[in-house]
Amino acid sequence: MDGTLLRRAAAEHAAALREAIGEVYGVESTGTKVEAAGRTDVEITRAILLQLGVSARRIDDGLADLRVAASEAYARRVPADLSSTVLPGMADLLEELAPRDDVLLSLVTGNLQPIARLKLAAAGIGRFFPGGQGGFGSDSEDRTRLPAVARARAGTADAPHPRERTVVIGDTPRDIACARADGVRALAVATGPYRVNELGEADAVAADAHALRGLIAALLV
Repeated sequence: MDGTLLRRAAAEHAAALREAIGEVYGVESTGTKVEAAGRTDVEITRAILLQLGVSARRIDDGLADLRVAASEAYARRVPADLSSTVLPGMADLLEELAPRDDVLLSLVTGNLQPIARLKLAAAGIGRFFPGGQGGFGSDSEDRTRLPAVARARAGTADAPHPRERTVVIGDTPRDIACARADGVRALAVATGPYRVNELGEADAVAADAHALRGLIAALLV
């Protein structure tokens, strides 16, 4: 989501995570640095806390409270208008895809679900992603599990949405890896921190939303 749909919309999110870490674990985390791109919120939190010497057991014991505290902190911090952070062409692409009977738009993101929903609502594109769908950092710390979660929600109790009709679109190697872990196709877009040549493990790579539109159109033929 961050880097694929939005750019520079994560400052308040990062601050909310650090506020929640302080509230739940009683440690100051401003001096730590963790690469966040493509990771879940819980994975990021764990990496920060391990740097600070917090034990794995203590981390696990506080994660339920951390999820609640981070979501509440973000709700207080989220800007009223994040529309300027929507990447060029992405809103138009979503407008084209949303009405199609052969397309179901679904979020697969490491953001905790309440944070993801608030962020996209503030950006003006939340309406494209139905409730009850997607896979979020709330569902698993392990990013590679999220496509299967999203497919289960997109299908029925007995039959998840089929792999052959699922495509993960992301902007980091971790997005590609999570698609591969679930056996689904991956399209990459170089609108985040990685360049086209760093995303070569995807089935195809687009430089921007315009090029991504062409890749998706080819899949839908």
